[in-house]
Amino acid sequence: TVFLPGFPLKLKPSAKNQLKKKKKKLFVSLVLCDITQKGYEKKRTKLIGAYFPQAPGMDPSIGQERRTPVTPSSSSRYHRRRSSGSRDERYRSDVHTEAVQAALAKHKERKMAVPMPSKRRSLVVQTSMDAYTPPDTSSGSEEEDGGGGGGTSSSREGSISMEHWIGRAIHGTSSTTTTTSSTASSSSSSTRSGGSGAAAGRLADVLAQHVHISNHSAPPDVTGYTNNTSNTTATDGIQVERAPGAGTAAQRQTPKYGNAELMETGDGVPVSSRVSAKIQQLVNTLKRPKRPPLREFFVDDFEELLEVQQPDPNQPKAEGAQMVVMRGEQLGVVTNWPPSLEAALQRWGTISPKAPCLTTMDTNGKPLYVLTYGKLWSRSVKVAYNLLHKLGTKQEPLVRPGDRVALVFPNNDPAAFMTAFYGCLLAEVVPVPIEVPLTRKDAGSQQIGFLLGSCGVTVALTSDACHKGLPKSPTGEIPQFKGWPKVLWFVTESKHLSKPPRDWFPHIKDANQDNAYIEYKTCKDGSVLGVTVMRIAMLTHCQAITQSCSYTEAETIVNVLDFKKDVGLWHAVLTSVMNMMHVISIPYALMKVNPLSWIQKVCQYKAKVACVKSRDMHWALVAHRDQRDINLSSLRMLVVADGSNPWSISSCDAFLNVFQTKGLRPEVICPCASSPEALTVAIRRPLEEGTTPPGRGILSMQGLSHGVIRVDSEEKLSVLTLQDVGSVMPGGMMCVVKPEGVPQLCKTDEIGELCVCTVATGSSYYGLAGMTKNTFEVFPVSNSGVPVSEFPFTRTGLLGFIGPAGLIFVAGKMDGLMVVGGRRHNADDIVATALAVEPMKFVYRGRIAVFSITVLHDERIVVVAEQRPDSTEEDSFQWMSRVLQAIDSIHQVGVYCLALVPSNTLPKTPLGGIHLSETKQLFLEGALHPCNVLMCPHTCVTNLPKPRQKQPEIGPASVMVGNLVSGKRIAQASGRDLGQIEDNDQARKVCVRGGQLFLFLSEVLQWRAQTTPDHILYTLLNSRGTIASSLTCVQLHKRAEKIAAMLGERGHLQDGDHVALVYPPGIDLIVAFYGCLYAGCVPITVRPPHPQNIATTLPTVKMIVEVSRSVCVMTTQLISKLLRSKEACTAVDFRTWPPVMDTDDLPKKKPPLLYKPSNSDTLAYLDFSVSTTGMLAGVKMSHTATSAFCRSIKLQCELYPSREVAICLDPYCGLGFVLWCLCSVYSGHQSILIPPSELEVNPALWLSAVSQYKVRDTFCSYSVMELCTKGLGLQTDSLKSRGLDLSRVRTCVVVAEERPRIALTQSFSKLFKDLGLHPRAVSTSFGCRVNLAICLQPHRLGKLADQGTSGPDPTTVYVDMRALRHDRVRLVERGSPHSLPLMESGKILPGVRIIIANPETKGPMGESHLGEIWVHSGHNASGYFTVYGDEALQSDHFNSRLSFGDTQTVWARTGYLGFLRRTELTDASGERHDALYVVGALEEAMELRGMRYHPIDIETSVIRTHKSITECAVFTWTNLLVVVVELDGSEQEALDLVPLVTNVVLEEHYLIVGVVVVVDIGVIPINSRGEKQRMHLRDGFLADQLDPIYVAYNM
Repeated sequence: TVFLPGFPLKLKPSAKNQLKKKKKKLFVSLVLCDITQKGYEKKRTKLIGAYFPQAPGMDPSIGQERRTPVTPSSSSRYHRRRSSGSRDERYRSDVHTEAVQAALAKHKERKMAVPMPSKRRSLVVQTSMDAYTPPDTSSGSEEEDGGGGGGTSSSREGSISMEHWIGRAIHGTSSTTTTTSSTASSSSSSTRSGGSGAAAGRLADVLAQHVHISNHSAPPDVTGYTNNTSNTTATDGIQVERAPGAGTAAQRQTPKYGNAELMETGDGVPVSSRVSAKIQQLVNTLKRPKRPPLREFFVDDFEELLEVQQPDPNQPKAEGAQMVVMRGEQLGVVTNWPPSLEAALQRWGTISPKAPCLTTMDTNGKPLYVLTYGKLWSRSVKVAYNLLHKLGTKQEPLVRPGDRVALVFPNNDPAAFMTAFYGCLLAEVVPVPIEVPLTRKDAGSQQIGFLLGSCGVTVALTSDACHKGLPKSPTGEIPQFKGWPKVLWFVTESKHLSKPPRDWFPHIKDANQDNAYIEYKTCKDGSVLGVTVMRIAMLTHCQAITQSCSYTEAETIVNVLDFKKDVGLWHAVLTSVMNMMHVISIPYALMKVNPLSWIQKVCQYKAKVACVKSRDMHWALVAHRDQRDINLSSLRMLVVADGSNPWSISSCDAFLNVFQTKGLRPEVICPCASSPEALTVAIRRPLEEGTTPPGRGILSMQGLSHGVIRVDSEEKLSVLTLQDVGSVMPGGMMCVVKPEGVPQLCKTDEIGELCVCTVATGSSYYGLAGMTKNTFEVFPVSNSGVPVSEFPFTRTGLLGFIGPAGLIFVAGKMDGLMVVGGRRHNADDIVATALAVEPMKFVYRGRIAVFSITVLHDERIVVVAEQRPDSTEEDSFQWMSRVLQAIDSIHQVGVYCLALVPSNTLPKTPLGGIHLSETKQLFLEGALHPCNVLMCPHTCVTNLPKPRQKQPEIGPASVMVGNLVSGKRIAQASGRDLGQIEDNDQARKVCVRGGQLFLFLSEVLQWRAQTTPDHILYTLLNSRGTIASSLTCVQLHKRAEKIAAMLGERGHLQDGDHVALVYPPGIDLIVAFYGCLYAGCVPITVRPPHPQNIATTLPTVKMIVEVSRSVCVMTTQLISKLLRSKEACTAVDFRTWPPVMDTDDLPKKKPPLLYKPSNSDTLAYLDFSVSTTGMLAGVKMSHTATSAFCRSIKLQCELYPSREVAICLDPYCGLGFVLWCLCSVYSGHQSILIPPSELEVNPALWLSAVSQYKVRDTFCSYSVMELCTKGLGLQTDSLKSRGLDLSRVRTCVVVAEERPRIALTQSFSKLFKDLGLHPRAVSTSFGCRVNLAICLQPHRLGKLADQGTSGPDPTTVYVDMRALRHDRVRLVERGSPHSLPLMESGKILPGVRIIIANPETKGPMGESHLGEIWVHSGHNASGYFTVYGDEALQSDHFNSRLSFGDTQTVWARTGYLGFLRRTELTDASGERHDALYVVGALEEAMELRGMRYHPIDIETSVIRTHKSITECAVFTWTNLLVVVVELDGSEQEALDLVPLVTNVVLEEHYLIVGVVVVVDIGVIPINSRGEKQRMHLRDGFLADQLDPIYVAYNM
């Protein structure tokens, strides 16, 4: 290694150099096949053994003898691999490979710590081996360009470093666990020790004492679990317990993958399953701290604390002096240099027309065609004439001087391109060379089209063959490509052109400020810009190149590069013509068939110069088989076009190594640096023989990430070796400026962006003045702020520094720069590390892309690679885990997401490289379709808000004072007072008898049967919308009497006995209910089992029957048969049921006496329902409460016998049951009953009935509303034409026990607005277990009309979701970030009082504060009905008192969080209206990071993130957030959802998702009210019953 003067260096011992020389010699002899594989290994072992002293306490036998014997298979595999290496060349570096292996070795060979994702079998597709193409027959159009931007490696077959494979073979490919490790004594070459069991472990331990393993930093603990790591060694991703004093491998306990340990669910139920074990594994992994806890926070504008990365005080800082601007040598004016390139062409075309200008090759390597200077001149003139005179008309020519035209030529036809290019120059039109569009939807073709459009291109020049190959429409027209303007295709072959008249000559001027050509450049984000190059710049650039490379007339130059742009264009099309040189052009297709072709041509033509990329050198190495006739002594200069890429150095070295024996001189290799904006930035000059070779910089990657140059690094593994790219171009100046902000000069030991000042650069981005100013008109300033030059500089887009002796070093590109947590990383470096991970053949042809995405205010690194077709799941996962560890060790940065896609599926650039921005776009849109994904948000995301600390409880006094001081009203509200409301006469007659209110519904029914016997109370509709049955007052009374008689006779029931009513929704249910009341029994309505799903629904029925202590079951004949069926008996044995009576044939006789309860506080009925958390709860409803409830609803909804109400609800519990069975009897109105299940057959049934019966009031559930929205969304026009009219609907109330679903109600209102539905008609109700209806019915429409309906809906407010997590309510404007719309839950019912209380302290809360909703009302339930009688719960939920303030009133706790807010609206009595907003159930809420999250908010975000997510449910398990999504799409999309779900939850909720589960549609269980049963889902997931498509465990 040659060191740069001026940098602090430690000299390496000479022994090392000796060793290196000997190793190199040995290696070369192996490569040249002078030695066998086995012999090489023996010698290498001996050689290394001699140089490395044994570490103390190390078993001396390990060094030599304990090698795993090389099996013949591994040796033959070695040869096979060598021929078809799959690494991308630019990133190959032996040193780096060894460093990566050593870094991984530190992590010890061990089983994976990460739970492997689980996939459904159909997703694990094994591809056959045939899909893998060896390099010689490679098919796809390959990469010519350096990989299309930051960190994409392209589809070039690279070879694995031989050294490495040998090392691999030595340290054993047998199944024993081997340990690779790096010794502290050698920085880059690491000893490989292969042994088995304890010996390897001992060795590793000894080495570990010498190598400083820094365990850096940790994310905030996700598990709320502090861990004492005093005697544990933390390896990456797993806890390895180590007994004190002992350290053998045998004692390391590594959890096996998928070990099912016994775990408990949240309710203390033990579960044993694969899933739980994996989650446990994940939790253990996450317990170990990974990044340092950050101390400082910045307060964002929303009081939300997002941690901000504080600069580490120990980080390296630049200490050098300010750099000085470097000047290049004078551009020497040579007398015979032409005044312009056209003049040069004219000169050579006329003086030496026979001189060869260009020789093209066919795919067999035979010369296809020689273009002489005479032909080039005459053809270019012809093209120029035809362009100007033969397109359009004489009056209106299509192309005028100065216009832009596109050049579309294939890579195998440089002659046609050259002719067209010079034709354009002669005609003074501006050529825009672009790639041939292969298909209409090529990656990036849209952006190219945008460039052509903005340049005003109307004509495209192309060759005959290319024109024939373009896609055509049936009429033979060339279709318009995606995003392209309309262009006229013009073929430039001579035979298609007319001859110019004898007197016509092109006008040849001296080079001036006009545009000569436009070169396209693809940016990081995928947009394509056109860099304009003036004629004077083009000429000056050619002169500078000529001077730097000492070009002379008639030299021969071999060109392998793309001649349409960049180095290929500058050397082989422009400078070559200026100097009358002869170019041998090697097409890409030939390189693919014969990678040695360029070397053969150099020999054949005795070429002086060759222009290649490091890939071409590398291919030649791979294909090189001791060709005797090769002699490279004619070469005086080998231009390495991508020499500025740090990873090109190893190709240069390896190439020199092998071909030095073939006459290649070391000083011939000339790396150069270039960029589209600055053209050639620097090029190494060919040296005179015998001078010292140029220097190398070995830089610390850690230093580079902080933007400083540190030559010696503590961490020996992370170094980057750079070679210089020569000095500043003749006639130019160069400086290095800070990459961000003001272009200030860097210090000498600081990395910055190179800027050049010379005539020979691009002058603008075509049509983009602002961007041009920032790039081409930069005025660098010194520390004092003084500009360093009066002339503008151009930014090159290259990052680097100017070393000693004015040598320029490039460390990376601005485009590949990723700034993570304030540190800079280059995408190319990360690619190199990933590709050095074993097995190296894993990435298919080295096709890998690295980019960053912004999530939660920082960049996050994403690695996407194509995996080999034959890799197994286990392989992929192992490789991914290793890559994460390697990148973490070498770059000290976490990878946010690692995705593997099948081979050949990433979008390609026209030259076969990976199209980076398109790949990123697909990733962000969820259209990449990876086959494996590993997310590591826990490691990377270190800027989460700090977990919330709960404040100590506040005493009553301070709260009272707080309320008074801030002038807040205490949050309480009530409906109208029941006592004061004067009922009208009709109602008085009904409810009051001799001044006494009816307390019993059975009496009301008897009274109605006497006074209005034929008044219809109920009408039941079937799915066709016709009346299935109806019931008058007297019919109901008589049938109820018969049931009462049957209960007494057949059932011998006592009064007070409980009876389960198992009926489908309909009339029978109502009859049976009143029959029970007449008999003095307590009815319990139960949903019947689903005939298609008996196994899961029947046990619930049985459970309710048991818990409610029912002594008999009444049902229909059909259900009674179903209960006896074989299928039902396997679920529940029929003999375990109480007596089952079917009520289809009722006895003829009446009961002797109807039962009259003695006390109105006795039970009327029991209401059983399963809550969303999966708890079955029955509440007791007394006669008083039932009667008060009906009266409250009657008053609120103004129900009279003359009214008709349509009800589409399940009649089994809550308000649904009350409206279906009780209200009509109490108020006398007619109920039109529509069973929700019928809507599945006919979605229009409910709305048609509402329209047909001219109903004013209707009630439905969210599931009904959703069915209508989804099922009728596209049919509104046809419904309208059938006369469906909803304009009479005053109120459409959604009955619910949850936060109003505002999105659904709004879309329903909008959808049916055309059918006359008033937007204000839709409202919601709110009830819960302790009180079945607290709010119901909005303001009357009539009352709202006079306040003007143009304003926003007065009942919707927007609250800040972040404040809500802290239990605070903060109102914000609509549309502000993080705003959550909440809709009021309806008007509070008469006789109901509510207050908002603190659920912990039970103190009253102020208005607009979030707390638990407590309710006091005559129709509160009187308690839970439980078998066990849990008194504490009973008294807490039903008989709570405030801890201060009004401590007398007895309240029932609803278990829901909400807040009250006084609105500007007034109600009928002139009082201002108090709106109640329900936020969510306490038992559903998830406590994460000390904050309270409502599942629905996270679910809403997730559903929005991708079109294929139809439903989502979230729950927590051991402090991990689990997100389950239903996928409506192909299973291939499942893995796309994992990163999107993780991103959106991080961005919007500041939470890291622990597990993402992708399931089929319909897996998330939903109850009859349309609520998600998240706890059932959780139990199903933990018991492994979901059959998920994919489960991802985020690291």
